[in-house]
Amino acid sequence: MPYPYSVNSKGKSCYVNCNSPTCSSKCTYWKPNCNGIGSACYDPRFIGGDGIVFYFHGKSNQIFSLVSDLTLQINAQFIGYRPMALEILFNSHSFSLEATKAATWDAEIDHMSFEYDRSEIAITKGSLSPWYSPGRDIKVEGIWNKNSVVVTLKDMAEIMVNVVPITKEDDRIHKYMLPSDDCFAHLEVQFRFFGLSPKVEGVLGRTYRPNLVNPAKPGVAMPVVGGEDKYRTTSLLSADCKFCIFSQGSALNQDNHSLMMTTDYGTLDCTGGASAGSGNGIVCEK
Repeated sequence: MPYPYSVNSKGKSCYVNCNSPTCSSKCTYWKPNCNGIGSACYDPRFIGGDGIVFYFHGKSNQIFSLVSDLTLQINAQFIGYRPMALEILFNSHSFSLEATKAATWDAEIDHMSFEYDRSEIAITKGSLSPWYSPGRDIKVEGIWNKNSVVVTLKDMAEIMVNVVPITKEDDRIHKYMLPSDDCFAHLEVQFRFFGLSPKVEGVLGRTYRPNLVNPAKPGVAMPVVGGEDKYRTTSLLSADCKFCIFSQGSALNQDNHSLMMTTDYGTLDCTGGASAGSGNGIVCEK
């Protein structure tokens, strides 16, 4: 059976992408693209569903909603200014992944931990056998040996995750003043969404709303977008921020299923030419 990922961490994988309007072949690297739509990397720098770059500093060791929708909640805990853990609430279940603390960075050691419904699970890295939740609505693939996974939420999202440290050069430039016993292992993430509603909220989620007026100031080198008071939650398992709309255990009926219209084709590789673009019905040609 063909497998859509390369077992070589530096390799490119090609597959038929039927999440695109044209169901065409696509080649990609299965790690987060920190310059791509839906990414959350660095300090942390986000690239929204509208393609606009913005920064959200939040607060150290606090938790914020990245995405809050009718049937999906994704929260992030920040270490310093960078995300160190994600909690996903989906289909009455919870799934979490975390960058584990390390005094020094060793790329040959796995720095990720996982839980499903608050019970620790083991993900076999470098295996062609993915982990599935009991209902098979969550799939986790350890594509390579260490520190990279792809999480798929059935019919909702795909999340590419990488764990990296803050380097000594980063520390020197940004003056983080890292302690001697912590290299600040943290997450680099890129999201692809398949069925967000037009009401979606969250630090990142709101940028996928139709007709959004992004508050990020154009022309500013580091546009910082606020919202700490709107999107702070009391725990990783909570959806109690002021603007959160998720309801645990909610099921879509026929009426609100029609609301699930916001689709992300932001990772389509349409480079160059007048036909390049994004959105529903877009055809990319060369």
